[in-house]
Amino acid sequence: MLKTILSISGRPGLFKLVNQGKNMLIVESLMTGKRTPAYAHDKVISLGDIAIYTTEEDIPLNDVFEAIRVKNEGKQVDIKAIGGDKEIRAYFAEILPDFDDERVYTNDIKKVFSWYNQLIGAGFDSFKSEETEDEKAK
Repeated sequence: MLKTILSISGRPGLFKLVNQGKNMLIVESLMTGKRTPAYAHDKVISLGDIAIYTTEEDIPLNDVFEAIRVKNEGKQVDIKAIGGDKEIRAYFAEILPDFDDERVYTNDIKKVFSWYNQLIGAGFDSFKSEETEDEKAK
């Protein structure tokens, strides 16, 4: 599911992959629904390829989003209400207790919360990985 959700450097918000053209991707903004091209020179990253550093192994972003969703009962995270950097890091530690404190910066945590809020705002209600659901079906 998160494989088709993209972050494009220099553009605000998240985008859904709609189609591929020659030397470009056709993406749709999750905020506005407007479709635009993303060219080969744009830095495009799939959220499905991102993981958070922990002291053991890296945790895929969809697992982090699912933990945030459970903690917030499916509601958006009010980043400003949490407080400053220390409070945000403490809140994130409640969600992911073993995140690597040295390699995960506060700005990274804020970006994860921002992406989570955008996905919830776009109607996503579950972030469980497809592989886990397939294994359960077997």
